[in-house]
Amino acid sequence: MSKLLSFLQQDISVLNRQKVKRLSTNKQKKIIELFSNLFSSGFHLAETVHFFQRSALIEKAYVDRMREGLSAGQSFASMMANLGFADHVVTQLSLAEAHGNIKLSLLKISSYLENLAKVKKKLIEVATYPLILLLFLLLIMLGLRHYLLPQLDSKNLASQLISNLPQIFLLTSLGLLFFALLALFYYRKSSKLAFFSRLAKLPFLGAFTRSYLTAYYAREWGNMIGQGLELSQILVLMQDQASALFRELGQDLTYKLQNGQEFSQAVAQYPFFKRELSLIIEYGEVKSKLGSELEVYASKTWEEFFSRLHATMNLIQPLVFIFVALMIVLLYAAMLLPLYQNMEVHL
Repeated sequence: MSKLLSFLQQDISVLNRQKVKRLSTNKQKKIIELFSNLFSSGFHLAETVHFFQRSALIEKAYVDRMREGLSAGQSFASMMANLGFADHVVTQLSLAEAHGNIKLSLLKISSYLENLAKVKKKLIEVATYPLILLLFLLLIMLGLRHYLLPQLDSKNLASQLISNLPQIFLLTSLGLLFFALLALFYYRKSSKLAFFSRLAKLPFLGAFTRSYLTAYYAREWGNMIGQGLELSQILVLMQDQASALFRELGQDLTYKLQNGQEFSQAVAQYPFFKRELSLIIEYGEVKSKLGSELEVYASKTWEEFFSRLHATMNLIQPLVFIFVALMIVLLYAAMLLPLYQNMEVHL
């Protein structure tokens, strides 16, 4: 009862702030670009927020949250988290504040969000038209099953498949939804290191996981090392981030380094990193150019990741169209084969 009373006595504005709606990728990109442009022009954070208030470039609700954050003494990363930015973007901003090169980090985050927005747009374009076709086909198959096929009284394979296809489609969809919910439950309950280690070993998703995480961590480590941070300082920062994987990785790396392992040896033990990352780290440490080597490698790996992602998107649509074409052929077979069979009987 006391817990209920304390809950009812809370300030409603606090409750509203706790449930922050996630911003869309395009909205995040727009805000990051505005901050990047104004910071590059010499504005500091308070001046930037004041400029947003006067110019109405950003909605008033978001500007009000920024002003509240400034009044409360929040960091730039915390302010962006309260606006609804994704955890991985907030983590990059937090690390940028730590190593000091926030202008360059904003440019890289903007480029990353732009690529991500293009992928999402491409995915919608690829999926929309084939899904509409599939829905129409399902409706046609339901009509055939209830009106045409009973009259034909045929037992050919195409007719039986058309008759059972709606159930097959429904069971397949429910099965995929069940596995997705199961994976989400496992992700939330399990260690993030263990989850991504297993994910990296899967045949198709593993390649994307390794490319993404390798590019992401190589860029962040390269930025921090390039700004003069020691490895011990970087690991402490990693343990204080919003991303659970970042925190767990920082703790695990700290433990391994304290037990005498080299940084490159420790990184090589994680299956969600590409093998080249540990070699780049070892080479960079020898040449004393680890920061710049990691940044160059991260840039190349990001290009590889998004190129592979775009290639996959371009492959999905033809496969869906092939499936739709096969369904149309089955429809014709289900309708025409019984007719031919009847003609043969009469002959």
